[in-house]
Amino acid sequence: MAESMRGMRLGSQSMESDRNVEYSPRQRVLFRCPAEHEFTLTFSEGAELPFTWECKSCSKTAARLEDGEFVTDPKELPDGPRTHYDMLLERRSREELEDLLQEVLGDMRARRKAGKLIA
Repeated sequence: MAESMRGMRLGSQSMESDRNVEYSPRQRVLFRCPAEHEFTLTFSEGAELPFTWECKSCSKTAARLEDGEFVTDPKELPDGPRTHYDMLLERRSREELEDLLQEVLGDMRARRKAGKLIA
């Protein structure tokens, strides 16, 4: 094996070339951290862009910029306190909640008809 590999630097050079390679469409995204460091990252054209990225210089969280303005995640915007009903809708669909409501109401009506108090 040593005879066939004479003169090659294993692992340091690739035998592949960039000829006839077509790269996917890309987009460059600008980020800025609280310490005013700006950097760009390249993403695929169809990729979902992150709203934040760790700064390479100071390790703080950098926010994405578009047209010189910070882009915020709509999920992070507080629109008031989360209610119990909001949390229920995260776990169950409206149809499931309607079925549960009808089941509980049926049980309550049956207990009232039987003369039992609701505990």
